[in-house]
Amino acid sequence: MPDTTMPDTTTDVVNELLGRSHRLGADPRNTNFAGGNTSAKGRAPDPVTGEDVELLWVKGSGGDLGTLKEPGLAVLRLDRLRALKDVYPGVEREDEMVAAFDYCLHGKGGAAPSIDTAMHGLVEAAHVDHLHPDAGIALATAADGEELTRRVFGERVVWVPWRRPGFQLGLDIAAIAAANPTAIGCVLGGHGITAWGETSEECESRSLEIIRTAEAYLAEHGRPDPFGPVVHDPLPEAERHARAAALFPIVRGLAATDARVVGHYTDTPEVLDFLSRAEHPRLAALGTSCPDHFLRTKVAPLVLDLPPDAPLERAAERLRELHAAYRADYTAYYERHAGPDSPPMRGADPAIVLVPGVGMFSFGKDKQTARVAGEFYVNAVNVMRGAESVSTYVPIPESEKFRIEYWELEEAKLRRLPKPKPLATRVALVTGGGSGIGAATARRLAAEGACVVVADRDLGAAEKVAAEIGAGAYRPSDTAVAVGVDVTSEEQVAAAVRAAVLAFGGVDLVVNNAGLSLSRSLLETSLADWDLQHDVMARGSFLVARETAKVMIDQAMGGDIVYISSKNAVFAGPNNVAYGAAKADQAHQVRLLAAELGGHGIRVNGVNPDGVVRGSGIFASGWGANRAKVYGVEEERLGEFYAQRTLLKREVLPEHVAAAVFVLAASDLSHTTGLHVPVDAGVAAAFLR
Repeated sequence: MPDTTMPDTTTDVVNELLGRSHRLGADPRNTNFAGGNTSAKGRAPDPVTGEDVELLWVKGSGGDLGTLKEPGLAVLRLDRLRALKDVYPGVEREDEMVAAFDYCLHGKGGAAPSIDTAMHGLVEAAHVDHLHPDAGIALATAADGEELTRRVFGERVVWVPWRRPGFQLGLDIAAIAAANPTAIGCVLGGHGITAWGETSEECESRSLEIIRTAEAYLAEHGRPDPFGPVVHDPLPEAERHARAAALFPIVRGLAATDARVVGHYTDTPEVLDFLSRAEHPRLAALGTSCPDHFLRTKVAPLVLDLPPDAPLERAAERLRELHAAYRADYTAYYERHAGPDSPPMRGADPAIVLVPGVGMFSFGKDKQTARVAGEFYVNAVNVMRGAESVSTYVPIPESEKFRIEYWELEEAKLRRLPKPKPLATRVALVTGGGSGIGAATARRLAAEGACVVVADRDLGAAEKVAAEIGAGAYRPSDTAVAVGVDVTSEEQVAAAVRAAVLAFGGVDLVVNNAGLSLSRSLLETSLADWDLQHDVMARGSFLVARETAKVMIDQAMGGDIVYISSKNAVFAGPNNVAYGAAKADQAHQVRLLAAELGGHGIRVNGVNPDGVVRGSGIFASGWGANRAKVYGVEEERLGEFYAQRTLLKREVLPEHVAAAVFVLAASDLSHTTGLHVPVDAGVAAAFLR
């Protein structure tokens, strides 16, 4: 390769490559999230000899083009990578070549090299892009894809028959590129596209040329109704969302038979149109084709075979029947193709569930994984539409899907994943989450891996907390969402729980924290004062517990309800008759619900804080001033006063209460229910008896 094609410095190479990656990855028409890879070749000094060596910078295993940073690049010596051709043992042993990449790394090598590294290193061009555009995969999965490629591109783009990603595919593409010097890239059968160029700009331009040309051809020549006639119109939006919220917990529980999952709901026009048409059962059964797609969506989705207006009870019953059949079919698929050295079956539950008229439910180990699985199935729908519009959709064979799904290299990637956090896959709903104990609890649960719904009467405060929790995430709403709710309103509580279900698939952990207090003597307490405090704390906790218990029972996955009660539930102090009585009501709800819901695996426990002054919405709203007056201390010293009257002489902070909630909800107390945990630094008069 002529040296003139290579930038002179590492900085030039990396900056050009990252810029190109970000531009390509920012447009979903070019490639899916975390799909595809880009590379560049250049020179850098060998750290031992000081002499310039040729290097390859290529996106490493995992990561996303749109957000790629330098640590996400693998860096390899080209001379050593290309020398692997001389020791390549053949396609039957090509998995060994990934381990051989370790001997080609430059210095520490950066990120782990991906299976596509050979494609980038062996092609004799300074820059290479491998992408998964929907339009390109539509041609790649068409029954006559090779002929279509010639028709669309002439000799400018070459067809490469399906081959599993790996070293041999790299050799194939390199040979085709060398044999077709006027070609700018290739369509990989069943898979995607690859383009190359002598400059970064040329490579990017050629990638976009292939993608946009394919899009234009499909738009101009494709049939307008490739999925057939409409057989069932989608439900109206309000009805659709209500039905989705009713079905989602049931479906999530089914999809979590082997391992707990979080859910994502999609009702985009592409999905609703696909599910409204006659051909969707046939096409869905064929499954996806691109390896990036089916690794996240499984080989095929579960499809409900009832009309959108079928009775809800019948839909739930049918989903259970179809789920049992899906598990049997998936187990048979595994047994048909598994060999003595195959990894164990990872689970037989669907990752994608399609409900005509309603939309798509997708599942994963966290919200991002669930959302991305849904996005990949939308990609697959677009691929099917394109292929069917000009030909017939033909994905890669089932046996090839199995080879990739249960590839030892994929298993090794899974083993490298970090250990899940304690509350991973748990969906938490925290009332009064906009400040004080609620905000601290929401933050703690999210830090421990939970998806959090921050619920508060002050929606702005809830949104601020949710934004803080989600800061730094690829998509903040994958971690936390905010809902506005007055817990005294049966309708608003139901709406908030529906919002939680549509956001994450269900509810597993409820923290009944919403509260307020008015510090008044018996004679000064009005009926309105009494009703307000009981409405918020006693009635509100009851409404939230009742609505979320319905969801937990439908999920059949157990769950936790934690009441933030108070020392005042068991301690008689002056001038708080309404507050203390409401807290006593909450405390007994814990016992009553623990007894009633235990048969469903739902644990109900409580936390009894005291003297939580700093950060407290209750104290800031006048309660602190009143309590300071009652005790004859300055308000700013109230926390210190409370601390000094405890056995431990320690001030209680919102974070201490949040820690108790976490302990109650985590697995170490899995056999505990009906418990009240004091978080008061030791108040002997409030000891439980």
